Amino acid sequence: MTNAHKDALFVLVKSLSKSEKRQFKLYVGRLGVNTDAKFLALFNLLDKIKVYDEKLILENGIVKKAQLSNLKAHLYRQILVSLRLNPVNQNIRVQLREQLDFATILYQKGLYKQSLKILDKTKLTAIENEEKNVAYEIVELEKVIETQYITRSIPDRADELTEQAKELSRQNVTTSKLSNLAIQLYGQMLKIGYVRSDEDFKRVKVYFDNHLPKIKMKELGFREKLWLYKAHLWYSFLTQDFLSCYKYSSKWVDLFYENKMMISLNPVFFLKGNHYLLESLFYVRYSSQFKETLEKLEEIVVSKDFPTNDNLTSLAFIYINSNKLNLHFMEGTFDKGEYLVKIVEYGISKHRDRIDEHHIMVLYYKIACLYFGMGNNKMCIQYLKRIINNKNLKMREDLMCFSRVLSLIAHYEAGMDYHLEVQLKSTYKFLLKMNDLHAVQKEMIKFLRRLGDIYPHELPNEFNKLYIELKKYEDHPYEKRAFLYLDILSWLESHLHNKPVAQVIREKAAVITR
Repeated sequence: MTNAHKDALFVLVKSLSKSEKRQFKLYVGRLGVNTDAKFLALFNLLDKIKVYDEKLILENGIVKKAQLSNLKAHLYRQILVSLRLNPVNQNIRVQLREQLDFATILYQKGLYKQSLKILDKTKLTAIENEEKNVAYEIVELEKVIETQYITRSIPDRADELTEQAKELSRQNVTTSKLSNLAIQLYGQMLKIGYVRSDEDFKRVKVYFDNHLPKIKMKELGFREKLWLYKAHLWYSFLTQDFLSCYKYSSKWVDLFYENKMMISLNPVFFLKGNHYLLESLFYVRYSSQFKETLEKLEEIVVSKDFPTNDNLTSLAFIYINSNKLNLHFMEGTFDKGEYLVKIVEYGISKHRDRIDEHHIMVLYYKIACLYFGMGNNKMCIQYLKRIINNKNLKMREDLMCFSRVLSLIAHYEAGMDYHLEVQLKSTYKFLLKMNDLHAVQKEMIKFLRRLGDIYPHELPNEFNKLYIELKKYEDHPYEKRAFLYLDILSWLESHLHNKPVAQVIREKAAVITR
């Protein structure tokens, strides 16, 4: 039996809405000969079953085993053609490609004048909508046609097309260089997290400086500016310059509000920009603007002008709920955020095929932190186990690291000392293997290892010593990242002042907002 999540056709069929399934059947039935087609019978069967079962398909007699692979491929293609015809999926990119296809067909039939007319109109639309790759393809096809369709204006036309090709090529090369830089920095962020030393910082800075193309802002269009801000944003995240993160994520989001048409044309980038802006505001503890940005994002996402599709629904689910959890962390209102747990669990189940493992684990970590702030350490441990026991998590080693450290603290707070020694050994071994044992983690593990030898009346003094030791790392350029994942200082203050950790965070938030 093939795993449902690994069978692409089954996943595609299950992703279809009722209207999309109805349209597919109408599309197939447009010719009477298709009514009893084998691929339609296969579609109906896949639509009914809950788990992909190849044995069941063969037992239904729809097709022989040797033909099943070809039939599945044919059905997959027919579904995609049907989806392409759906008005919901007729965005500007699909429309431009369709017009380019039409022009190519007309050219191949020798109808040069008609082809050029479509190309000229489509090119203007492509440039207006910042679709410069398509615009360049159009210019290249225009050049081919002009060499065969001779007119009196060909000398001027040749100069015009040559200049257009040069300018579009220049813009596309700039975009390519900036997007390459941004994606490489993003990859480093996922793999190793923030820079860990001066050596790391120099390596990232040299890479950034060497790969950032020389540009003139006045010559940049929407697309080039977008990738420029992305590159700067990821450089700022890597180097833990969170004010700079705020600066460039703000520029990213403002770029969309200055070009509102681009929100519907590039909704994924709009959502991501807002998410990074919210993340930056969270790191700099700017709660009032955080609330305002989150509320504005929610309003736009549910508005009738914002596009709707499965991918956007999944992204909106991750970004909005992740940042709602962050808001409760900022304000120390952990109890009020517990309602989000069911929403997140349901959303993960609903969008599982479209959410990568990394984002799911991040949500689990945030839920664990929520329960930790509530004082429900056993539930905190349960969610951390999902991360620690995940053998498929190849990215964000720092997330795995702090999950283990928080698990140690939660075991201690829950009075589960009998598990602590095993946990300590496992965590220490893991951190050494990662080569990620930083000062904050070292001090935490040293403290937890000593707990068994500390008398109860000595605990306040030991907590205070640890607090003083860790406090000096709060603004350290490389060690401060530990406090982004786990507010250890507030936890220590809660023990020193005999207050719940949520109350400590609320009091800090009140001071910041004054």
